Amino acid sequence: MLQAHSPLWNYLWVAPNVFLFALAFLIRRRGLHKQFPVFQIFAIVTAIEQLAVYAADVIPSISGVMFWRIFWVSLLIEAIAKFALIGEIFGFLFVRYSSLANFGKRAIQGLGILLVAVATIAAAYAPVDNPHYSVISHAHILDQSIYLIECGLLVFIFIFAAYFHLTWNRIPYGIALGLGISACVHLGTWAVIANGGLLNQRPLLDFLNMATYHLCVLIWCYYLLVPQKEATKSAVSLPDNNLAIWNRELERLLQQ
Repeated sequence: MLQAHSPLWNYLWVAPNVFLFALAFLIRRRGLHKQFPVFQIFAIVTAIEQLAVYAADVIPSISGVMFWRIFWVSLLIEAIAKFALIGEIFGFLFVRYSSLANFGKRAIQGLGILLVAVATIAAAYAPVDNPHYSVISHAHILDQSIYLIECGLLVFIFIFAAYFHLTWNRIPYGIALGLGISACVHLGTWAVIANGGLLNQRPLLDFLNMATYHLCVLIWCYYLLVPQKEATKSAVSLPDNNLAIWNRELERLLQQ
């Protein structure tokens, strides 16, 4: 069962993307696309490019080298969509604090540049796991680099939110949770693949990646489609954190 192109393999590759495409349609019907336009674009783009890669894998007329070139293009498209989605999550988290949001965007841009540098160094020193077809090795290294940057940005957002005691809205939290789980697992597996580890266990790593992706799509479906339960209002007013003070002081400094 745990073999490439087995029924389970085909299901785990196709089904999550069908669900994701259906999710994009359902959130449009419910009007959520106005609140989360980037996520809708991300869902549509990711589903289409993943199904296109699957088609390239199963069509006999497409050579192995051509498949990996298609995979390369799909990685770049998916990376752009993911980074745009991370930006949307950050914007929702700091929507009440415009000055801190601007400061945070600059900080996350700087972190992104740093992570790109780290990913470049990691890619430069990663061994070539397939010397006969460099396009395959380069694709593995590119995937590792993308997930390294994605993990770093998501960890930064979660730490930033925890430090300032920010309250997550339910849907952005669910989107970030799914992205975080997917990024962490994929980073680990692609790092192993890119560095030539578990040469005889590649299908198992692929199954782990696909099963994790399936789980994350189900998480997004739950947070976007299942109504939130009404929380019981507390009679005691909770103290505010000092983030509003930081925001006011930053605005004052910027206006000087």
